[in-house]
Amino acid sequence: MIRAALILPLMLATPAMAQQSFAAPDGCTGKLTVQHRACVMVNVWTCDADAPGDQWIALIGQAGVFSVQRVDDQFQWMESYKVTGNELLQVPADDPASLDELFATGLDTWDFTLDTDEGPERHVGFDMLTGETFVIDGETLLETEFQGRTMDAEGNEIYAGSGRQFVSETHRLFFLGQAWDDENPEQVRDSSPVDFIYPGEPGFFGNQPRYECNVIESGFQP
Repeated sequence: MIRAALILPLMLATPAMAQQSFAAPDGCTGKLTVQHRACVMVNVWTCDADAPGDQWIALIGQAGVFSVQRVDDQFQWMESYKVTGNELLQVPADDPASLDELFATGLDTWDFTLDTDEGPERHVGFDMLTGETFVIDGETLLETEFQGRTMDAEGNEIYAGSGRQFVSETHRLFFLGQAWDDENPEQVRDSSPVDFIYPGEPGFFGNQPRYECNVIESGFQP
């Protein structure tokens, strides 16, 4: 498993450092780069020391890396290292996220708690397949709808949001789409994928977003 000491220097990169190329940590292999709208890009890698099916995801904005997280083969958020603080999944979850359930039935509910620097946060919600399929840059993606709420240790709601995303059966990953706060549903943020880049292709494992970077700086924080 990658330790925070290896992750945090990436997250604290300055804009000048962001001009350098991104590299997976030792013992890990870069798998995929995805360029999104709204000035976001994603690098995905796997590590020999992790459990089979685990993947690491780095989200990168105009100023550099703002989130690195490890997900398992069901896309549970196992651990995250963010500019806003670190997070660790309490296991077992009350209702674990399950890609198998989503693909088999079209609906997956989830109820899990993350230990954060500010205390435990409970996340409750669902992902649902809409039945629509999209092909983006040669990748077949299923469209989902989601709704989720985050609550603090006292049960107070911190955040509620909804939207539409994409999920890949091939990569067993979700990709950003459209999202909005439930209090302001008219303010839609569209971070949909544009380019899928593989090892050996130009732009693979770079760390500069390409699209809409001087239009909007994404506030997405998974």
